[in-house]
Amino acid sequence: YLLANKSINTFSLTTSFTVSSLGTWILFGPSSAATWGGIGAVIGYALGTAFPFFLLIYLGKKFRKDFPDCITITEVIRLKFNQKIFKLILFLSVFYMIIFLIAEVTAVSLLINYISGIDLWITAAVVIISSLIYTLYGGLRASIFTDKFQFIFFIILLSMGLYSLISLNSSIFNYSFIKQNKPDLLSWSYLPNFTSGIIFFIAVAATNLFHQGNWQRVYAAKNYKTLQKSLIYSFIIVIPIVFIMGFTGLIAISENAKVTPDLAFFYLLLKNNSFLLGVIIIFLGISLTISSVDTLINAISSIVIVDAKKLVNLQVNNMSLSRILIVLISIISFYVASKGISILYLFLLADMLCCSAVVTIFYSFFKKKINLKHTYFSIILGLVGGTLFFPSPDFNQSLLIGGILPVDIFPVFISSSLLFFSFITATILPYIFLKIKGDK
Repeated sequence: YLLANKSINTFSLTTSFTVSSLGTWILFGPSSAATWGGIGAVIGYALGTAFPFFLLIYLGKKFRKDFPDCITITEVIRLKFNQKIFKLILFLSVFYMIIFLIAEVTAVSLLINYISGIDLWITAAVVIISSLIYTLYGGLRASIFTDKFQFIFFIILLSMGLYSLISLNSSIFNYSFIKQNKPDLLSWSYLPNFTSGIIFFIAVAATNLFHQGNWQRVYAAKNYKTLQKSLIYSFIIVIPIVFIMGFTGLIAISENAKVTPDLAFFYLLLKNNSFLLGVIIIFLGISLTISSVDTLINAISSIVIVDAKKLVNLQVNNMSLSRILIVLISIISFYVASKGISILYLFLLADMLCCSAVVTIFYSFFKKKINLKHTYFSIILGLVGGTLFFPSPDFNQSLLIGGILPVDIFPVFISSSLLFFSFITATILPYIFLKIKGDK
């Protein structure tokens, strides 16, 4: 149920890693980020999405060797560190995955409503119920089994969509068009190109390392060679897909400066109001969503089954508890998605929280000795530092800048790049602290 008997082969593992990492967000996120973050955001998004696969080649080998009987990343952390660090990482990991789950269902509901006018709650219900039916029954094996078909379905639909998009925009789908109309988006002297590239690389890479769905697949591989090949193939597949999706945002904003960022990809693809293309995008969105939703359901479920009784002593079967919590989380996801509430801000917050722990945790696995007190404090330091710079919902101020201290005393570069400094501080501060303390 949790690891599919550690018997997954290369093709199944590659397709599962790929489709579970590419949710509905790829239809919105990369192109939207490109409209203001330029080529830097496109590159950062593509590399950030794929980079965890590269790291898992090395981390996966170490974890499978040093912790062969583990199932979850939080279980490994509990064995490596102590209860305090375990509880902290458990909270960060589950919070991130719940936000991710809500975001996926919300995104596909908004997408289908935009194209067809179908009520948000209908799409949300279909996606959640269909995912729950086979995932709660079959566990990871069911998820990986369906991922093979979703991968093939996804590649066919995406290829058809991109072919149509490029055909419809053949005269403008090139760098020359962007350079002529929006040269800043290709210039490295344009500050957002630099800051957004770093933000998206750090944010996406860090959070995916705490995604339990990835770690389930690391342990589910038949052997290390299978895992290594699957991760390399997934890395190669994901980069061009995310890059092309981001590139559509550069083209859209270059043609129409008033385009809605979140709809940049659809603006180019659906400009002729083609019914066939609309149907393709609807099925593509549903396929992407279900492939990531079933992964998240399995991931959260595995954490509850393995780690729940290490956190609280409940007189209840872990499997039953897992299913109850998953249904409750699904109801919350359904409610938020049916209201069309934007959770981008919460998504960014979840990303930042994960960034505060990623360097300390994974750096510690390659150290002979660790100081648990320093390790815990470094994560708290990253959380505090990142939170002080993390922007308010209007992105004009933060707790430190505009809150504790007036905005005017800070250079414009800092006050206008709060998200950048929040992620940099959360990621780098823990490492600096450990180095100062001399942890080797």
